[in-house]
Amino acid sequence: MAAALPASESAAAEFGLRVRLRAALPHLPRSMVKIAELLIEDPELPVRLSISELAQRAGVSPATVTRLCRQVGYTGYVALRVSAAADLGRSSAQADWGTDFSRVVDQRTGATDSRDLLRALVATSVQALQNASDLVDLDAAQRAASAIAGCSHIDLYASGGSASSARALQERLYHLGINAHAHSDVHLGLMSASLLDAGAVAIAISSSGRTSEPLEMLTLARTRGALTVALTSDPLSPLAEAADLRIQTAPSDPTIYPGQLGAKHVQLFTCDLLYLLVAQQLRERSDANIALTTAAISGHRATPARGARESDQTVTPGR
Repeated sequence: MAAALPASESAAAEFGLRVRLRAALPHLPRSMVKIAELLIEDPELPVRLSISELAQRAGVSPATVTRLCRQVGYTGYVALRVSAAADLGRSSAQADWGTDFSRVVDQRTGATDSRDLLRALVATSVQALQNASDLVDLDAAQRAASAIAGCSHIDLYASGGSASSARALQERLYHLGINAHAHSDVHLGLMSASLLDAGAVAIAISSSGRTSEPLEMLTLARTRGALTVALTSDPLSPLAEAADLRIQTAPSDPTIYPGQLGAKHVQLFTCDLLYLLVAQQLRERSDANIALTTAAISGHRATPARGARESDQTVTPGR
């Protein structure tokens, strides 16, 4: 049986229930696939049908429906129905956000209306972040934040497009006074991982969860006793399986956003969530450290407007 996944239309919008089902679909037992496909096709079914009626339509038992509910992060069919009803309300409120890139951009000519493109960018950005919010495992995120807040050292491993997300999180944590280091070079990352101990935390970031370098670095960090965390779109990927904690950043098969652009949005969203959870746990210490680091760099902020005004008021001798 597949491992349970963490809890996280109108024709264009996808919200909690459908997002969870799409993410879980590749890993579901065959007996649950038919139910999931029915709900992806028509996410209003739980609002209209009882558990027995849905089971009959899918050709399975009500117990199988209940197992599917738990597999995708709900306590049971009632919780799934509540989520489906909430999704309907959100879908109605955002029904006019249905323009996506495939319709905005004419694939044959490349022609597009700039206003439609802007509107599509905003809509799909909001939707990508909402999907990430629906899927995030807050319990795992809280546990990771607690470990980070009390750790002696934190390593962040990433490569390619995910490296900038790792650097962003490293800078945020350093701002709180946490000894954080980001590694995109596998040799430096492996050297650092080999020196970790049980008081350290190691986080690997990879959208696919199948990039070899972050996986290799995280695996070594775990053998050294560090608490390991995977930030990935696929909670059943090799990277997720190698970690003590896994935090899903987006659906494993995103269809609403072009590749790395969408991945970057949700990665940074998850990194910001971790940063805020850590800052919340540290409270007074984080406030003091933010004040100190802000004061340290305040003298390097240019004030051209003020300088220009003072320059304009300078009186030239002899005039």
